[in-house]
Amino acid sequence: MFTRTKSKLDKLIKQGKKTTYPQLLPHLLKGRLNAFAPFVGAGIRVQTMDLDNGLCVVSMPLTRLNKSLDGAQFTGSILMMTEPFLKLILSHRLGRAYQVSDHSLQIEFLAETHSTVTARMRIDTTEVMDIIHEAKQGAVMRSYEILISDAHQKPIAKVTKSLMIRLRS
Repeated sequence: MFTRTKSKLDKLIKQGKKTTYPQLLPHLLKGRLNAFAPFVGAGIRVQTMDLDNGLCVVSMPLTRLNKSLDGAQFTGSILMMTEPFLKLILSHRLGRAYQVSDHSLQIEFLAETHSTVTARMRIDTTEVMDIIHEAKQGAVMRSYEILISDAHQKPIAKVTKSLMIRLRS
């Protein structure tokens, strides 16, 4: 009797995790990333993480820990702002059947700033559907441009990130 009740309870817990975990995943990831030591050290904060709609907003104030010799934002910190988020969005939206891997990353500076910078990363549903369709024929290479803007919404840098997406074998 006890083992039967225990197995029913385990089954209920497993069902609860399946329905609750996907809803909590963006909140859990946001909390983990905001506590991630390199992000904390650079002052990077995840403002919005809406994986279901393919949106992440990340900001970084200018502090003494991320200031370069000329008093502007350190290049490495700006790149770190954009590093995991497109991969997270695509991995979440495509599911476990697809493998998303980094290919290249490039930055182009447009202006200098001495204020908080913000990166908005978004991947539309049509883009996800195109990737699913193309991945059936083989590996898909996608490049995304991320504009980094200052507190006055003036673009200060453009990061181009290339990802390779393929079906898992």
